[in-house]
Amino acid sequence: MLTWLIVLPVLAAALGAVRLLRRRRTRRAFRWLLATNLTLLGGACAVLATALAGPAQASAQAAASQGANGTALIAAAIAVAGASIGAAIAVAYTGAAALAALSERPELFGRAIVIVGLAEGIAVYGLVVAILLIGKA
Repeated sequence: MLTWLIVLPVLAAALGAVRLLRRRRTRRAFRWLLATNLTLLGGACAVLATALAGPAQASAQAAASQGANGTALIAAAIAVAGASIGAAIAVAYTGAAALAALSERPELFGRAIVIVGLAEGIAVYGLVVAILLIGKA
């Protein structure tokens, strides 16, 4: 629930900034976007500081186990993000090459789809690693 309370205003601000920049490309729109980004950065820093402060009266054992769980979850997030970015780059290059090959020889459609599908598999591997990490948490 807390995540949605943080994410929804961020999405609304981002969509508003995009709409404003599409309508007019002025310095005012750029300043508004910069101010919004700085405000969101400040809010994110405040949330991070609050999360890092944590409960002051927690026992050492509970804090240690909670830290290990948090580390596993952060590692899972990094695994998914890295795999998704890698898959996006791979699909971009292989998809462009597949379209170029298909424009010259349409009979290569099956091979091109297999190659692009293999590139998308990288994201699936990231999800598998994340599931394994969350299972250990």
